[in-house]
Amino acid sequence: MSQTDTSTAIESAEGGPDDDVPFRYTNVVAAQIEERWQDYWEAKGTFHTPNPVGSLAEPDAPAPGSKFFLMDMFPYPSGTGLHVGHPLGYIATDVIGRFRRMCGYNVLHALSYDAFGLPAEQYAVQTGQHPRTTTEQNITNMRRQLRRLGLAHDPRRSFATTDPGYIKWTQWIFLQIFNSWYDPGADGGRGRARPIDELVAAYESGERATPDGRPWAELTGVEKQKLIDDQRLAYVSESPVNWCPGLGTVLANEEVTAEGRSERGNFPVFQRNLRQWMMRITAYADRLVDDLDRIDWPDKVKAMQRNWIGRSEGATINFAVDGASRAGAGDGDGDVIEVFTTRPDTLFGATFMVLAPEHPLVDTSVPQAWPDGTKDAWTGGYATPREAVAAYQESAASKTDLERQVEGRQKTGVFTGTFAINPATGERIPVFVADYVLMAYGTGAIMAVPGQDERDWEFAERFELPIIRTVQPPDDFDGNAYLGDGPAINSANDEISLNGLGVDDAKSAIIAWLQSRGVGEGTVTYRLRDWLFSRQRYWGEPFPIVYDENAMPHAVPEDQLPVLLPEVPNYSPKTYAADAADTEPEPPLARVPEWVEVELDLGDGPKRYWRDTNTMPNWAGSCWYELRYLDPDNDERLVDPEIERYWMGPQPQRRTDDPGGVDLYVGGVEHAVLHLLYARFWHKVLYDLGHVSSEEPFYRLFNQGYIQAYAYTDARGQYVPAADVEERADRDGTTYVYDGQVVNREYGKMGKSLKNVVTPDEMYEAFGADTFRVYEMSMGPLEASRPWETRAVVGSHRFLQRLWRNIISERTGEVVVSDASASDDTRRALHRTIEAVRSDMESMGFNTAIARLIELNNHVTKLDVVPREVAEPMVLMVAPFAPHIAEELWSRLGHAESVAYVPFPEVDPQWLVDETVTCVIQVGGKVRERVQVDPSSDDDTLRELALASEAVQRSLGERSVRKVIVRAPKLVNVVPA
Repeated sequence: MSQTDTSTAIESAEGGPDDDVPFRYTNVVAAQIEERWQDYWEAKGTFHTPNPVGSLAEPDAPAPGSKFFLMDMFPYPSGTGLHVGHPLGYIATDVIGRFRRMCGYNVLHALSYDAFGLPAEQYAVQTGQHPRTTTEQNITNMRRQLRRLGLAHDPRRSFATTDPGYIKWTQWIFLQIFNSWYDPGADGGRGRARPIDELVAAYESGERATPDGRPWAELTGVEKQKLIDDQRLAYVSESPVNWCPGLGTVLANEEVTAEGRSERGNFPVFQRNLRQWMMRITAYADRLVDDLDRIDWPDKVKAMQRNWIGRSEGATINFAVDGASRAGAGDGDGDVIEVFTTRPDTLFGATFMVLAPEHPLVDTSVPQAWPDGTKDAWTGGYATPREAVAAYQESAASKTDLERQVEGRQKTGVFTGTFAINPATGERIPVFVADYVLMAYGTGAIMAVPGQDERDWEFAERFELPIIRTVQPPDDFDGNAYLGDGPAINSANDEISLNGLGVDDAKSAIIAWLQSRGVGEGTVTYRLRDWLFSRQRYWGEPFPIVYDENAMPHAVPEDQLPVLLPEVPNYSPKTYAADAADTEPEPPLARVPEWVEVELDLGDGPKRYWRDTNTMPNWAGSCWYELRYLDPDNDERLVDPEIERYWMGPQPQRRTDDPGGVDLYVGGVEHAVLHLLYARFWHKVLYDLGHVSSEEPFYRLFNQGYIQAYAYTDARGQYVPAADVEERADRDGTTYVYDGQVVNREYGKMGKSLKNVVTPDEMYEAFGADTFRVYEMSMGPLEASRPWETRAVVGSHRFLQRLWRNIISERTGEVVVSDASASDDTRRALHRTIEAVRSDMESMGFNTAIARLIELNNHVTKLDVVPREVAEPMVLMVAPFAPHIAEELWSRLGHAESVAYVPFPEVDPQWLVDETVTCVIQVGGKVRERVQVDPSSDDDTLRELALASEAVQRSLGERSVRKVIVRAPKLVNVVPA
């Protein structure tokens, strides 16, 4: 784009606020500049990123040099579009990408859309529109808003998870997981996924024994398949799930509130056992924890992942059920209750046990009558244990796991009528059932040690149970349960004594004793559960699975992928009363029998099969999208190995055990656990199977903060439009007024329901995209949350106006910079700014970088003439933040190339030193003069300067000089003879 073209285009903006400044940088001029440069970038393919090989290799381009793979977290194409909080991370990554390009990197930066999920489906239900229609409309609108922002994405690499080409590879990855098993003994005991065919071969050869010892050949076909299916990384299981009748679907734990209701719609959620697809993520628990040490993530996020996985080292202990207490309970003599505890050293303080309501022993060990000595507090007011336990189980079934674990909730429970034997003390201890114990965590049973556990203490007090301390609290401890370290007490029998031992030594001693007695062993357990992977929805990826007449799953052949959704008359699941806990979900796909029933030849002739009517969760599409960015046109394989190695392979220069992965991944901390954990799991499976060279998907993670906003409520508590609220200050303070009435101000998130949304479109219209970009990057540290203040945006606009005015005449539109040399002061200011901005850019300190650029721009504003040698590097430093005005100014300064690839300014070290320093001149140790000298002055120069000083000569008088001591450049001491 030539300078003449640019000048002509700007002329249409004449007639600004003042007739004598027709070329002022206004919102109108900004819009014209921005839209024209966006068209230019698109037409020229400015941000097309070359691959080393393949369809995007660009053979005429120079070989890619140092690479930088930059990613934003997947946006969901909401129908309401973007508000000003959404682009914060997108602007930041764009700034980083533009800076890296100017530093010579081959930058891969693209953006796509996570388009499946419940919001689109529910909107379709409400409006009667197909979710694909609304999703595509939302994507179109979001693309428009983001394009107007000037983001430097490679558009050839953009996609939506709903694209058939993307669905194909999502389903292909699912089949890789389905056709794999985890061998914990592989790779020297580290473990890895292996193809399922290798497991079959091990059974066929006899290398691996079947569970009942029969030869593989003697098993029936169904028995063989069931044995193999039970070991797959993706498997079908009858599992407890969160069933929400009001939504007609199963919800993941993260979609359920602490009150046991659906996050979307606020419907009650119930626990049900349903046949569901599961992902065996627990097989990777150790690697998911250990490899956190190899990646550059915030410590907070690593801690959240470690806590979610919940690796615990302790012991499994067997408590024998007392047969005498089970009269009339039926078969089961010899039953044991297995518990896992991280504190086996407290075993002597276990005074009761608690089972989860779903524990199988609850149904088999409950006697017909209360045993002698049963306290009234234990019975729940029921005449028999069976009545009490049955009623309690029914009540517990209406609560979710989250609701049952709420801190501070009063503990409830009933006595089962059964006792167990504490293996350390030989005492009979009562066995209760209580819903704060979960079947899905540990063994579904706990040994309760109230002296060392707050929940157990609360339960013991309520149910009048004994409390025995097994760890000595400090003398000044006056609480209930003591959770700290200390010497063991009350912990001895005829065979072992822990008394006096510290916690770690006591643990080791009791585990050894339990193992010698055959009643326990050291164990590692995890809080992490296998991943529930089924949803009873329409708008999701179909499973590439069919079932035979025995309900056994089979993979759809790869050449038949993708399996696409059929058109359905109704997108919503079957509707139920919100409290219909005993209902069964019926997915929308079940209403399309012509799609469900299919004839396939899977190797033994054509047969009738049935497709899975559930769909994958929306997490599926976001588990691997970093790989699709690399090779988006490849329809033959997931990703070309050479391309994957180039962009994501290990980089020993980062660290010797570098696991590879995306160079920088930016997004909100709300995805710190689930999305990131699931993506890491999928990626590790692909690594184990040889499909990728990187062990981790994201090497460096950065969590940006949030833009928040004030909202206002009237006397009724209703939100009023924030933009129409007036702020009034008087001697009594500040009040906020809407329509003549005082309103209350609150601070929090920005949202349509709070009537405080400000959209990027409003900012584009009022100031232009560059001003909006500069403002968001200058609001504060990127990782911190900050309040939006529309009135403050004008400061960023004035900065760009001054920059424009320093280079372009507002009256004539001509370039006003001079080829004259800059003064030393100006050069010093320029190069100090370059050094500081470079450092800030490397550390993502964008707010301080902008502050430094404003300071330099203000310095230049005071000059009579702006030197080109300062104007041009100033434009280049502004370019990552305000690329449109930078392109315009660069073009008008006479350059034909886009500023996007012009090298970022380099520092000239000579201008970083101070201009002068103070040199103290002494005679005989007494100060006689202070002079300003060049910091580089050498000893000889300073010696001559001191001896020539009149003050020194006066002080010496008739004395001669014995020696001169020089400490350049700050001290010279003349020593008289």
